[in-house]
Amino acid sequence: MNPLKQALREQQFVCVMEFVPKPQRLAAFETLMQRGHLCGWPLLAGIADRVGGNLDLSPLDAYTALSSPVPVMPHFSGKDRERQDLLAQLQRMDALGLEQLLLLTGDRLHGHEPGQRPVRYLESVAALGIVRQARPHWLLGAALNPFKYREEEGGAQYFKAQKKLAAGADFLILQLGFDMAKYREAMDWMRHQPTPRPMLACIMGLTHGRAKMLEHVAGVTVSPSIRVLLAAEEAVSKAHAQARATRRLALQIIGLRLMGYAGINLSGVHEQEQLLALEQALDECHGTIRSEQEWASAWAESWRMPDVPAVSFHPPEADWKAGESQVEASTREKLRYHLLSAFHAQLFSRTTLLSRAFGWAVRRPLWSSPTGARWLHRLERGAKRPLVGCDTCGSCRLEDTLYVCPETCPKGLANGPCGGTRLNRCEFGDRECIHSFKYRTAKSVGQTTVLTERLIPCVEVGGRHRSSWPRWFPERE
Repeated sequence: MNPLKQALREQQFVCVMEFVPKPQRLAAFETLMQRGHLCGWPLLAGIADRVGGNLDLSPLDAYTALSSPVPVMPHFSGKDRERQDLLAQLQRMDALGLEQLLLLTGDRLHGHEPGQRPVRYLESVAALGIVRQARPHWLLGAALNPFKYREEEGGAQYFKAQKKLAAGADFLILQLGFDMAKYREAMDWMRHQPTPRPMLACIMGLTHGRAKMLEHVAGVTVSPSIRVLLAAEEAVSKAHAQARATRRLALQIIGLRLMGYAGINLSGVHEQEQLLALEQALDECHGTIRSEQEWASAWAESWRMPDVPAVSFHPPEADWKAGESQVEASTREKLRYHLLSAFHAQLFSRTTLLSRAFGWAVRRPLWSSPTGARWLHRLERGAKRPLVGCDTCGSCRLEDTLYVCPETCPKGLANGPCGGTRLNRCEFGDRECIHSFKYRTAKSVGQTTVLTERLIPCVEVGGRHRSSWPRWFPERE
């Protein structure tokens, strides 16, 4: 049994050290991993994928470059990838004896701008289904970002997380955050699932310099009041700021253990000195903190400084909490859904006289010729693009997405949002996230189960830019 699976099964707290593979960091990373533990907890490696861009050293190349093997969990980022890319990685992992994988859709590919060449993103829900079918016994993980402060984006995150569990995720890793109330919220959500799974928390020691860097990382929230405090710490001295950051990181780990997290995904530790300093801070905190009440007091104190305003972890514009119901679709949004749903029922239900006639018409041999297929593609695109923004993916999923075309998402995501939204805005910054719109609509028309239960497979590369109509209707039509 691999070490992570064993630790999760035995409910042993575990530390996954995240490594962004860069050749110049390999030696330092190996030195870190040789310790084998943090405060007696198993120390494993997680190797990130395409954090910088397509030309990054791949997780498997980084693993084979190590002078001695270590327990490792490779990541797979779906950005600019298709099914065959994932299957090829599985074969390489088989050859290396690796049987655990973290599946991510991935953040925005560097250089990807809406309106330019389309970039495909193999969505994590679909990727989980592919791997679970191909490697039933593997240990599979996925991500959840609970650090959302508007109802639509937060609710949609939890809806998609339900799909990830249904698609085969054995555990979830939370994206990077600092709001412990949101960590508790996510744990409460997991405990209410029919089959709760272990969760790990992605954490990082936060300094003023890192806060500036994280401003450019999609989906990470560092509030203005946090930045004020960090700047005040650095104004004392860099050593003072680093010591405070390390103590907060140690307190965060202790708090996560008390909440019931199965472990941590530790990011931003590159040198052995940093790890030893964290271990020392953990030892000191363990000696003084024996209850959640003592922890909460120490955690609050770690974010205070004289003459510095009190810290709040949420952005000034919003502070939604799970369970709060604050939004409803507009009359226009509800009317749009009902009209498109009625139209779909008449033309595509396969049961009405009109839909049977339409199915018979689009399956005529005329449309099987290259010329006929082109004209049918143009007809479908011309009819649907003004209504829903259709890009004729060849596998229409509108019935499963409340008639919001997934192709209008810059990443083409059908099962739910990525983690990169901020206050309902798309990671690309030029629009509202379509999944926030879907959530608002689903809630208002009583169709939320559509967003939690229907697992939508990926669009196959060979079927794009063809009409979906002939495939929609069975041969007997």
